[in-house]
Amino acid sequence: MDLLKTLTQTPSVPGREDRIRNVIREHLLQLQLFDEISVDAMGSLIAFRRARPAPDSPPVEPKKVLLIAHMDQIGFLVRHIDDQGYLRVNPAGGFDARNLFARSVRVCTVSGDISGVMNASGKPIHLASESDKKKVPEVTEFFVDCGLSAEEAKARIRIGDMVVLDGPFQTVGHSVVSQCLDNRVGCWALIRAIENLKHHACHIYAVWSVQEEVGMRGAFTAAYGVDPDIGVSCDTTLCCKTPGVPDEDRISVAGDGVCLHVMDASMLSDMGLVEDFERVATEHRIKCQRAILPRGGQDGAAVQRSRSGVRTICLACPVKYIHTVTEMSHLDDLQSYHSLLTAWLESLK
Repeated sequence: MDLLKTLTQTPSVPGREDRIRNVIREHLLQLQLFDEISVDAMGSLIAFRRARPAPDSPPVEPKKVLLIAHMDQIGFLVRHIDDQGYLRVNPAGGFDARNLFARSVRVCTVSGDISGVMNASGKPIHLASESDKKKVPEVTEFFVDCGLSAEEAKARIRIGDMVVLDGPFQTVGHSVVSQCLDNRVGCWALIRAIENLKHHACHIYAVWSVQEEVGMRGAFTAAYGVDPDIGVSCDTTLCCKTPGVPDEDRISVAGDGVCLHVMDASMLSDMGLVEDFERVATEHRIKCQRAILPRGGQDGAAVQRSRSGVRTICLACPVKYIHTVTEMSHLDDLQSYHSLLTAWLESLK
């Protein structure tokens, strides 16, 4: 879990992915997992690994397989510093305002990170009326207090600096809990799957993409450049088997294995690939489950629609409390994620 912990504790919001890209790139270079590594104009990290078939396998024309995981997390960009030193921020990604009260944050500047707290404008509980207490503010009503004077804040912080929620990585029961498991889990699983590979008959293009949380922007350009035969999006999905959610809306079950996303609001997975993954899972006794997500999307949609179209599937780890600082993933689901991806890559002819 050390790598996953490092990934979750490295702030990188849409358009500011340089920190997480550097962490992933250094890890890949250290392990020498790929033959070529590059960064495209959008900032996505693209790594190429040539086919490495088993010695006794018949010669075949290698398929081009694109594995893609977005490396950005939801966060904010500073949009205003007022005359009291408070920061107003613009969201980069989707937030539920109910999860933003009284949060620790990190303001990431060129001269170093600054700790702060996020709260909503308005009266504290001792002064608020009953109607005040029932109001849920808009995301734009939240501000950041770094404990600095206006002069200090304006000297150290610039418009466009990124702000991320700050929470620890920890093991809780049979799960891990952290901010931005969406989608550092996908980034991690992709790396672990390649680490485990022995032989594979396909050419592998692994992409850690940018700006997924604001519209899959990096995936469109990366997929167009690679022009793959098959695409596999590595992401996360909702796990709502929790109090207050009807069972038919649970999406996935924690501990039942990685999800094969049959459908979400952005794409329909290729059913042939879904069945291929299920066959491999059965052969290797790896847990997996099917899931349909009525809302939300992921990079696979951009891959699927690139050029003349690509057979694409989305693998997704169940995550409870998604888009909060207490995202939770079961250890069995994490294990099945990279194990199934490795087994499928080795089975591909």
